[in-house]
Amino acid sequence: MKKPYKVVIDLLGSDKGPEEILEGARLALEAFPNVNVILVGPEEVIKNANLPEGRYEIIHSDNTITNLDNAAESFYKKKDASIFKAFEEAGKNDDVIGVINAGNTGAVLVSSVRYLLDENRTRPCLAAVLPTIKGGFTCIVDTGASIDCGSAQLVEFAHLGSAFMKKLYKIESPRVALLSNGAEPTKGNKLVKETHHLLAEDTTINFVGNIEANKALSGDCDVIVTEGFAGNQVLKASEGMATNLITDIVKFAKMNNNPAAMEIVGYLMKKYDFASLGAGIVLGSKKTVLKCRGSSDRTSIKNSIHMLLNMMENKTFYEE
Repeated sequence: MKKPYKVVIDLLGSDKGPEEILEGARLALEAFPNVNVILVGPEEVIKNANLPEGRYEIIHSDNTITNLDNAAESFYKKKDASIFKAFEEAGKNDDVIGVINAGNTGAVLVSSVRYLLDENRTRPCLAAVLPTIKGGFTCIVDTGASIDCGSAQLVEFAHLGSAFMKKLYKIESPRVALLSNGAEPTKGNKLVKETHHLLAEDTTINFVGNIEANKALSGDCDVIVTEGFAGNQVLKASEGMATNLITDIVKFAKMNNNPAAMEIVGYLMKKYDFASLGAGIVLGSKKTVLKCRGSSDRTSIKNSIHMLLNMMENKTFYEE
């Protein structure tokens, strides 16, 4: 019998507290018999959760990194924080396939560098995979881990995103685009122009030029490269627009008692409910790291574990 996958879950740092993350772990254990979990957080809280015997391990920590903490400084001042213990366990335990965290993004990046840096010593970046109008998916890198980047770093992000989409979605030559304020090569700030020049000269990736934010979900490319500030804005603006659109259709359907409109709502919620899709992916780490939103609920945590399992089995994120 194949040995179960082990997933490390940091229970602290989320907006909803450790109990909600624990419930997500419980749902995953019920849904996926081929996974066990290592839970990092308050021991008493975990013991009182009545999780399935033999399916979980506990690493005690009642210290966390808040969003007000400096992540780099905290590595030295709060070595016993749950996130650092979680990544340390992932780094030394060969049975662990990945880490799930819903806390401080900076601390996730620091931990990835400290404990899970890949053999090429590539600086990790945070990627999000979003559905496109054509039915496929686009990977945006970076979406918030590296706010200030140089052009060489953005080229590294392009390679990481391209390799990811090639492996997971079996795209032979992923189309890589650079986020800019215009499609022309002359558009963009100094960083974008420098990066465009480097990407255009790089024969190892399929660079298709600049792309504007309104085309992010068009399906015209497979990877969008940007620094973390702009990438985070694209991600949140896309989510906000999808949420507003779905809300307006729900209001219309209720006002007009229109069942057909509610069918449309169901379709859109399944495709564009970004919160339910799971998590962002840290690329450049030697083990899979999924960064959930701080507001993640139990369903999002379960879906993140599903994503992780599918990645291990070379399936796309949401295959059953």
